[in-house]
Amino acid sequence: MIHVFIDGQAGTTGLQLEQRLRARDDINLLIIDPSLRKDTAAKRAIMEQANVIFLCLPDEEARVSAAMAPKNSLVIDASTAHRTAPGWVYGLPELSAQHRAAVASAKRIAVPGCHASGFLALVYPLIAMGLLAPDAQLSCTSLTGYSGGGRGLIETYETNRVSYDPLHAPRPYALGLTHKHLPEMMAVTGLKRVPAFCPIVDDFYRGMATSITLHNDMLMKPETAESIRGKLAEYYADQSCVYVARELGNGTLYCNWGAGTDDLEITVSGNDAQTLITARFDNLGKGASGAAVQNMELMLGL
Repeated sequence: MIHVFIDGQAGTTGLQLEQRLRARDDINLLIIDPSLRKDTAAKRAIMEQANVIFLCLPDEEARVSAAMAPKNSLVIDASTAHRTAPGWVYGLPELSAQHRAAVASAKRIAVPGCHASGFLALVYPLIAMGLLAPDAQLSCTSLTGYSGGGRGLIETYETNRVSYDPLHAPRPYALGLTHKHLPEMMAVTGLKRVPAFCPIVDDFYRGMATSITLHNDMLMKPETAESIRGKLAEYYADQSCVYVARELGNGTLYCNWGAGTDDLEITVSGNDAQTLITARFDNLGKGASGAAVQNMELMLGL
């Protein structure tokens, strides 16, 4: 029996984790009295009982909790706090055999950001395969359901249902182009130029579509959309959660595809001159709690 403590169990990711883990017969969830959740001694005592500790907290609280966690426990942090921190392994195992091995042997895992998961699934293999230079100038758009904003944004959308409400329309945000996921996007890919990144939230609960657009003559080798699709499909051929659509994209893509799953599907569209590559996945699945559970299973050898 694996003893698990979710620190921050009342938040969106924490609730999703609890639902997933309660359905398993190999997990014993350790629950702290809500009145004691900020009591340091009580929290430390329950952490001492846990094999696995999930942190579903704001960044500063996650740093404090991580510091008090026992050294031999497995800590999986869903916040932004440790994604580029020394001593923490970045939890996107599909990127390479080395990433998977690092997760499997780690004691401290940082769960990737949702937008970052899609971006990295597209850009990392292009650089690793020698198709894209690390100094490439990239732009990325990422459309997400409103659950990605946590409880506050969920309540904003779900309690403001009037016909003229501007929340019904797609809403670009982080317009200063300094989104909090950019540091991990840079660190993991090794990009030398910060990508121009525009996240957009829309009036659907869960799902995400993250896209990059390439002029094919910016690549290191002559490529078409079809050849890029084939190389990405080969790169991810041995993965179960991340895979590439068999045909070039044609027509439209629905951004809430895959809601309720832990899949990430890559679709390549375009022609001989330009290529659009899109990762679609559930921002609460592969983009949050699903990724956290996947990392736990790898760390425990399940």
